[in-house]
Amino acid sequence: MKKTGLLLLFVLCITACSETESNLTVRGKIDGLKKGTVYLQKIEDTVMVNLDSVEIQGDPHFVLETYIESPQMMYLYLDKIDNSEYDDRLDFFADAGEITINTKLEKFETAAKIVGSKNQEKLVEYRKIMKRFNDSNLDLIKSSFEAQQAQDEDKLMEIDQEYDKLLKRKYLYTVNFAINNKDLEIAPYLALSEVFDANIKYLDTIYNSLSKDVIKSKYGKDLKKFLKERREEIELQEEIEEEYAGENS
Repeated sequence: MKKTGLLLLFVLCITACSETESNLTVRGKIDGLKKGTVYLQKIEDTVMVNLDSVEIQGDPHFVLETYIESPQMMYLYLDKIDNSEYDDRLDFFADAGEITINTKLEKFETAAKIVGSKNQEKLVEYRKIMKRFNDSNLDLIKSSFEAQQAQDEDKLMEIDQEYDKLLKRKYLYTVNFAINNKDLEIAPYLALSEVFDANIKYLDTIYNSLSKDVIKSKYGKDLKKFLKERREEIELQEEIEEEYAGENS
């Protein structure tokens, strides 16, 4: 009886530990998928890492689990067993809890409907606006190509000016979007992924607007580290310029 009790206690401890190890559940369905493997992934130190996987054999439903310290970008990767040369991967912003991803075998990424994450909702909103900027950028690229073909230097200069204005509007929109969502982890994420090369004062503005919880998050810490590195680079560049100016004075 004593051994049985100890064994039961051991099993209960393992169960309790496994429950604390997982705080994110990703479940959903891939219409049209008959056979393949679905992976839950994240990027760690620039390397894509598999966190969980499930093999699909007829039933297109899947459930994946992992633990995340704070909300972050994650990936659903589909390794299909077919003659396709390409596999499929879609990204989503994961919050702790349960996230539902329903999509289709064809148009795996574009057909995805993702529910259960506030950060993901804001990411979708942001990307809709970014599509407008990207479409405008494509129009400028087309116009630039046509101007080059026609050897129209005045038109090329005008297009360059339009591109600079578009880029500035894109950066300002991103900065304002991040500030308006300072209570969500998407704010520092956008600073790091979309406007990392902007003037450091804009990045500082985003960081200083963040809530205390977001500052402590993965991307909040990453942004703080990035700002420190940028300042060190700026200081080094200023020292080099001062030395060069002194040598040539």
